[in-house]
Amino acid sequence: MPPATTVDGIRVIAPVFTIVDLAAHLDKGELTRALNEADRLTIVDPDELASLVESLRNRRGIRGLRSLLCDYTRTDSDLERQFLALVKRAGLPRPRTQAELHGFRVDFYWPGLKLVVETDGLTYHRTPSQQAADRRRDQILTAAGLRCVRFTNAQVRQESDEVAETLRQLGKQA
Repeated sequence: MPPATTVDGIRVIAPVFTIVDLAAHLDKGELTRALNEADRLTIVDPDELASLVESLRNRRGIRGLRSLLCDYTRTDSDLERQFLALVKRAGLPRPRTQAELHGFRVDFYWPGLKLVVETDGLTYHRTPSQQAADRRRDQILTAAGLRCVRFTNAQVRQESDEVAETLRQLGKQA
């Protein structure tokens, strides 16, 4: 039984144990989203979770959670998770995600390639003012010596072969 505390008369367990419990009931995509959200909110440290998972044996869902943690990279959306699969397919190394560069948070960054990739979903990149801010960010990062490439939601989801090939080519230009 996981350690618990009581808050307002309600028994509460630590969030890392909640993720372990969820592993027995969620599919890989749902579990990935739960872990990403807990990581984003800083209520679960993936390294702490990995240590806990290593100490648990023969518990339903642990094998899948262990596998998920081996390849875990924090992302903020399903689009970004889908993009990471294309990165792997293209043979590029795993990028830093949600990296801070020159005052901006970027989706994907490869320091050795001096490459920044943004995946533009419809939520944050559809208005003219948002698109103008994206262009300005790209200009600042380019002036700092980085290559900035953007892929749209439609490209990642519907033109995955072309995106993977573009990534392969970008990887060769280092």
